[in-house]
Amino acid sequence: MATNFTINPAVQAVIAELEIQRKKISSTKYRGWGAIIVGITIFLITASFGAMIIALLLGGASAIYGIVVLYKISDEESFYKSRFKNEVIGAALRTIDPSLTIEPHNGISEAEFRFSQLFTTEPDRYHTEDLISGKIDKTSFYFAEVHAEYKTETHGKNGKQTHWHDIIKGIVFTADFNKHFNGVTVVRPKDFGASLGAWFSKNVFSIGDKNVVELENEGFKKNFVTYSTDQIEARYILTPSMMEKINELNERSAYTVSLSFINANMYIAFPLDHNYFEAPIFKTLLEPNLLDKDMSVLSFMYDIVHELDLNTRIWTKQ
Repeated sequence: MATNFTINPAVQAVIAELEIQRKKISSTKYRGWGAIIVGITIFLITASFGAMIIALLLGGASAIYGIVVLYKISDEESFYKSRFKNEVIGAALRTIDPSLTIEPHNGISEAEFRFSQLFTTEPDRYHTEDLISGKIDKTSFYFAEVHAEYKTETHGKNGKQTHWHDIIKGIVFTADFNKHFNGVTVVRPKDFGASLGAWFSKNVFSIGDKNVVELENEGFKKNFVTYSTDQIEARYILTPSMMEKINELNERSAYTVSLSFINANMYIAFPLDHNYFEAPIFKTLLEPNLLDKDMSVLSFMYDIVHELDLNTRIWTKQ
């Protein structure tokens, strides 16, 4: 998904302004964390000689100074990150399509995430951000970064310990399929054990179950297992052409995708190992390839409508 994106002069001017702000923030954070580390070091060394009061006074003073420095810069850091997403990423989006918008503080709601039926595990901790919306001809779509986790607890000699596990860390994409589905159809990776995330449908299907859909495309069956509560409708959705397109989409993705078709929407989950659309703090904004990764994933998501031919209106909603 590599791309070479040219930043236009107007955005370059914003980036140059933000670079000054970034340098101030990074310098302040180095100073703050440095003071905290020095404080801890002073405390440990002084305490080792038994001078606890001096250790607390000197070490504590340095650490508290560092915490105050970091606290004071936090609002400016938030403003810097917000400007980067709205003014830099937002401008980059409009070069792909003027209809594209970004809402940094919105995302896929947890209720919709559960409703998509892509996963069997219910999240105990859920975060979403960077909602990007658009429309290609008659097809509306949106996607956002999602990090959903579940927890397990173990009991040992040190007491109860909580462990967090990813259900999905990546992007969830949804598009209007222009058809009201009577049933629920889920396409998940065949080798789910080697995939990131908990790739199970909430409807508990099993191999050999009546809900498993036998399809003719060998390449598709090699990568995916399909389940549906409506066998006829599943075959109506997953035409030979659609299966080929899903295979092609999957080949372009770093990890195996998972899909569901429910109500009038298609959902796709893409596990990723990179947090996109974030302003760097300790790396310069003046790198020529600053936006290459972000633009690559944006173009990839935008192309899904074309890739799966969703804008060909072969059905009409009821």
